[in-house]
Amino acid sequence: MNKLFTTIFAVAVAFATIPSQAQDIKGDAKAGESKNSMCIGCHGIKGYQSTFPEVYKVPMISGQSAQYISSALHAYKKGDRKYPSMRGIADSLSDQDIADLAAYYSASGVVAGAELPAKPVKEPTAEVQALLTKANCASCHGANFSKPIDPSYPKIAGQHADYLFVALKAYKVDPGNPRVGRGNAIMSGMAKQYTNAELKLLANYLSSVQGELKTVPESRFR
Repeated sequence: MNKLFTTIFAVAVAFATIPSQAQDIKGDAKAGESKNSMCIGCHGIKGYQSTFPEVYKVPMISGQSAQYISSALHAYKKGDRKYPSMRGIADSLSDQDIADLAAYYSASGVVAGAELPAKPVKEPTAEVQALLTKANCASCHGANFSKPIDPSYPKIAGQHADYLFVALKAYKVDPGNPRVGRGNAIMSGMAKQYTNAELKLLANYLSSVQGELKTVPESRFR
């Protein structure tokens, strides 16, 4: 079953939902820095929390791959991701805006020459390892969970545990829900293999792994 999911996932990437014309647009990090006023109010404040659909820290996006940020914003714009405020923001962005913001955040806070271990220094417990193996998480997100096999997949090492938990649960939500949920059929199949208690164990471990993601406050707010 794991091999089947992995194969389907790989095929799905070949038919990415980002419009072809959007994929051809080159992002400008400098331009993105001038367009991030709608982003910094949440993603530029360390420890900032969302309260919908429950309380959790908003994700760290500085250091995330440009392709993943672009993919996520297009998913909000298309409605595959249903978080209301993010959908509204994504709807206001052009394809060039999205490319520029993705370029900016992928470079934000990156330290030149820094290299993560090939595998996490902190090893999972036997229970967590069994859960990671169940869906073969490393086969897509990388052995250290920071080097995905495809740049449109997220880096998840070191991400906030409560955010990871909420994000994973979102893939289990009924697709007919108009306000909550994520419409990725492959991740839905993965997430539905686990109980919420198991997803929390996974999220807690992944958040403890050294990663590249950061919250970088705006210089004028530091």
